[in-house]
Amino acid sequence: MKYVIIVPDGMSDRPVKELGGRTPLEAADTPNMDSVAEHGVCGMAKTFYRGLPYDSAIANMSILGYDPRKYFTGRSPLEAANLGVELGRGDVSFRCNLVTLEGGKIKDFTAGHISTEEAEVLIGEVDKRLGGEGIEFYPGVSYRNLLVLRSKLRPSLNIKAMPPHDIVGEPVLRNRVKARDRKASETAELLNRLIEESRESLASHPVNKRRLDDGKNPANSIWLWGAGTKPVMPLFSKRFGVRGSLVSAVDLLKGLGKIVGMDVLRVEGATGYLDTNYEGKADAAVGSLETCDLTYVHIESTDEAGHEGSVEHKINAIEDVDKKVVGRMLDRLTGDYRLLLMPDHATPISVRTHTQEPVPYAVYDTGKKKADRVGKYSEREIKRKGSLKLTDAYKLVGRLVRR
Repeated sequence: MKYVIIVPDGMSDRPVKELGGRTPLEAADTPNMDSVAEHGVCGMAKTFYRGLPYDSAIANMSILGYDPRKYFTGRSPLEAANLGVELGRGDVSFRCNLVTLEGGKIKDFTAGHISTEEAEVLIGEVDKRLGGEGIEFYPGVSYRNLLVLRSKLRPSLNIKAMPPHDIVGEPVLRNRVKARDRKASETAELLNRLIEESRESLASHPVNKRRLDDGKNPANSIWLWGAGTKPVMPLFSKRFGVRGSLVSAVDLLKGLGKIVGMDVLRVEGATGYLDTNYEGKADAAVGSLETCDLTYVHIESTDEAGHEGSVEHKINAIEDVDKKVVGRMLDRLTGDYRLLLMPDHATPISVRTHTQEPVPYAVYDTGKKKADRVGKYSEREIKRKGSLKLTDAYKLVGRLVRR
């Protein structure tokens, strides 16, 4: 028996006026997802928990079978793990976005989905000018990069730093990093200083001059958020008795996979956006089942479209996932297997950020004839017709691999 988990990030949504009150999932043409729902059993799952941020790290940790209330120590340490950046005791890491500021506001939290190659040059320049003495910048993928403050600086986690995708169009000054107590004031002041001084390094950089000439948004500032410390988590194979692989375009997921000892697959052309190599992800995941028992396929494009507030992009991303990932994998999987299909959370078009409502999931088992006969893989259809009770997502993997 093999096991497959497919996670289109942020795919779940709310009714959209432009779609006649349908959600993007309801409006999209998804014959392969619909088939999984029709021939499987379905339900709704919680991936977020009170007191924790509505973050993809929380949601994917939960789907992988780890209760985030026990294991979550921050988002950025997972990204650090994938970049090979070791965090010691007292070190604190931060997500370092490259963003576009205009008129004192955040215009674009992705800096026009800047290329990884351009971002590497810009982060290198920021590190050269602002790094040193316990301040270290590391390039990641596209706009998603990393800052580490070493223990000698005595960094504090007791700060409030807003995710840039939640404050697009809002004034920068209103969303400066804030200290929650006096001891954290030095950390907050340092982070705000780094953000402000990064603009001098980036505004006139040749990379940004070329981007402006090409009509693209410049990466004219960094934005720091997602603080955390190194997590301690049991290995996936020890926890569930199966060897797992993981494929994703983003450091967050790849780092999570590495921390729990999964085989993290490399796919050329996996970008985390609409132009990602969907087919390459699907093929790599299926191929990994020759040596692994379970594969976890994460697709970011659906989430990015939700953050953009683009109905067209979200429907296109959903249909690409259906055809190029779900359909392609169904065509290539052989033998007995169980497949779990679910988004990690909702990223509604209307609010352009993650929200806490439960998400629909479907489980298809080649060895079982029981099915809910759900006609459409969608939020309302599964909530109305699914036979499975509302559950915590971290319980699903254990049920999936149960013999």
